[in-house]
Amino acid sequence: MTTFTTVSGDVLTDVPSHRLSIVVPMYNEIDSVEPFVTAVHEALGNYPFEWELLLVNDGSRDGTREKLDEQARLRGPHVRPIHLWRNFRQTAAMQAGIDASRGDVIVTLDGDLQNDPKDIPKLVARLLKEDLDLVAGWRQNRQDGLWLRKVPSKIANRIIRKITQLEFKDLGCSLKAYRASVLKRVSLYGEMHRFIPAWMATVTSPARMAEEPVSHHARAHGESKYGISRTLRVVLDLLSVNFFLRFASRPGHFFGGVGLGVSLIGGLILAYLAALKISGQDIGGRPLLWLGFFCVLGGLQFLTTGVIAELLIRIYYNRGEIAPYHTSHVPPQDADQAWHHQD
Repeated sequence: MTTFTTVSGDVLTDVPSHRLSIVVPMYNEIDSVEPFVTAVHEALGNYPFEWELLLVNDGSRDGTREKLDEQARLRGPHVRPIHLWRNFRQTAAMQAGIDASRGDVIVTLDGDLQNDPKDIPKLVARLLKEDLDLVAGWRQNRQDGLWLRKVPSKIANRIIRKITQLEFKDLGCSLKAYRASVLKRVSLYGEMHRFIPAWMATVTSPARMAEEPVSHHARAHGESKYGISRTLRVVLDLLSVNFFLRFASRPGHFFGGVGLGVSLIGGLILAYLAALKISGQDIGGRPLLWLGFFCVLGGLQFLTTGVIAELLIRIYYNRGEIAPYHTSHVPPQDADQAWHHQD
């Protein structure tokens, strides 16, 4: 157990020994690279445990790659740039950093300086002292535009809470601290980074997750790269999250229920038409005949194609040799190398 003081002056006591990996996706953030890396080192300057900073370049084209490599040369091997071959988007970039991390604790945050690195020790301390698997940041005083960011975020958070049954106030905050052994059992793709608490609920108890108020700053450089245009993708991914939370171990119950319902409608229509036929009426030209036929056929498709397709997608992303990104990153050969040590 260790006691240390944060930059803000807070004294954190009895923090168990650990190694910390900080994962930061960056896309076209050339102006933020140097001040961000500086802010992390200032925040963790007296951190008594080993830590590493993984900066994931998500296919940037504005010189971010060169800036990251420069900071790695200046700061030392604990600053580890990871360069994706193209822009695979935020979730894949985050997954690349998580896969390359070596710490017992993983912290994720954005590299645009809206998340404050000074909050990292606070989140890690609560994670370890309370024996949790996730501590998520909660931006109580969010410094973003009202209509394009705050309002859509509040609506999305309300919908996500309703569907996932997880009482998090700010699922969109990238600043989170995780127990690495639990996080690495979850595979991320699509826009799934905002649903990590929901995915973690499939491998651990929601009682082992918590939310902690954190600082939030207005963007000082550049503009948001992951804005409101992702709304449709988020909605589609939310449907997928809901499916796997409820039916991951029994997908036939979901598709079977829909399929049986549609087939029942079709069967009732065809039974009605059969009764009319028996009574001597002509049913050959009735639209109901086609409706009943296609309802039965659609029900069978729900029972077969849907189950197979969803399971194949899940298997695809869970295979060890497949990842939703490609990178030129080469990890350190020795697990004890390339860590930042307190001076």
